Amino acid sequence: MPPLRMRQAPIYFVEAQAYREEENFYYRFFGEIHLYLKDYKPFHSWRAVVIFTEKRFDPGIPEHYSEYEDNPRVQRIYLNKLPPELGERSIGLGLLQLIATKPKQAPAKGRALVDRTRQELTDVTAQRNLIELIETIFVYKFPQLNFQEIGEMLGLGDLKQTRAYQEAEQEGRRTGREEERQEILQITVPLLLEKGMTVEEIAQYYKLSIETIQKFTPQN
Repeated sequence: MPPLRMRQAPIYFVEAQAYREEENFYYRFFGEIHLYLKDYKPFHSWRAVVIFTEKRFDPGIPEHYSEYEDNPRVQRIYLNKLPPELGERSIGLGLLQLIATKPKQAPAKGRALVDRTRQELTDVTAQRNLIELIETIFVYKFPQLNFQEIGEMLGLGDLKQTRAYQEAEQEGRRTGREEERQEILQITVPLLLEKGMTVEEIAQYYKLSIETIQKFTPQN
């Protein structure tokens, strides 16, 4: 979901595929998108992005959804087709390429990406967020390892002990809880109003001020 202040920005439905799901994939993917639109009727537009680790895992858009074949609303990305130099120009693209990296080469690329993150990003919170994404990728690549072993593989021991990193971690937890609460209110307040509840009743239900609930009413 886009931030509340960006009302013109679209909702992004994103899915990553690391295996072939045959023809059922796009029926499920578009079905879930249209079910969400039917249930919540968001005022935002929408975009869909499918990230395939390899092009051979794309079963192809079926005839029933042929209008999305060359539609800019739907974007398909094949990580094994991205030029290697793209990862050197952008940490974000380097992160995507790490997903498609074979386990044997992953530790060296992961450590290099952690080093780049520490060198190129001055904001400690941004560093922490990216490093957590790198750790998440390694959790899926090496399911037999625990978080401590993954941290050792990526050389994160000294970094996580620094005061700046620990403070950023605590701040990230607080910010994440607030963003999650706002996303819940953005969806549920209009639905509760449709069910007949008043703004005052919703405020009492969530134990929030009336002014806070009014920010999430349809006219706002």
